[in-house]
This record gives sequence, structure tokens and C-alpha cells, in this order.
Amino acid sequence: MMNEKEMIAIAVKALDDKKGKDIKVLHTADQTTLADYFIICNGTSNTQVRALADAVEEAMSKAGEEPHHIEGHRGGQWTLMDYSSVVIHIFTEEGREFYDLERLWSDAQPVDVSGYLTAETE
Repeated sequence: MMNEKEMIAIAVKALDDKKGKDIKVLHTADQTTLADYFIICNGTSNTQVRALADAVEEAMSKAGEEPHHIEGHRGGQWTLMDYSSVVIHIFTEEGREFYDLERLWSDAQPVDVSGYLTAETE
């Protein structure tokens, strides 16, 4: 079984490779029992949100990690992927603004993931 840092690295890299926008990782262990880490990212369309979720699921699966639960996949506005201690939230831009998880979890400690990012940033 992978540790959280390995899961974060794989998920962030998969999101980055598919041009996920504004990838953020929050350490939420002190704020909630839901997960130790939240990964938040958005795509530019419902189609890209699905592609991002598929890329994460495929990369995690190759590494031997299966999601416990996936929600919202078919709607396309938002997908939640639950890997126990790491939960990945992928939104459309509108969905991300609406749910505003960064504000909701503003007490959480941000995690520097710049080392995993390779795509050009705008």
C-alpha cells in the first residue's frame, strides 16, 4: 500500500499531465476526520473534468491503489475521488467557485506540490 505522499505525487502528476488548472493540496488532518489531504483542481469543461478524473484513476490503479468511492462523475461539474486518507476534488471553474473548498478549509495547511508539476503555468 502506498503512503500519502506517494499518492499525492501520482495524483498531482496525472492532473498536471492532463492540464488540470490551479492544482492545490491541503493537509486537512487537523481540521477533519474525512481525509488527511485534499487535492483540489479544476478543468475548463465537463469533458476535461471527466478526463482528469479518468487520468487520476488510471495512474492510481497502475500503482495498485483503487478508489474507495467516486462521486459526481457523470454530471461532469465535479468529481470526488476518495482514496481514504487522500481525497481528490476535480471541478469545472464554475463548480470550484461555487463550492469554494479553499475558503471552507482555509485553516488547512497548504502543501507545496511544485516539484510534481511539469506543465507550463499560465
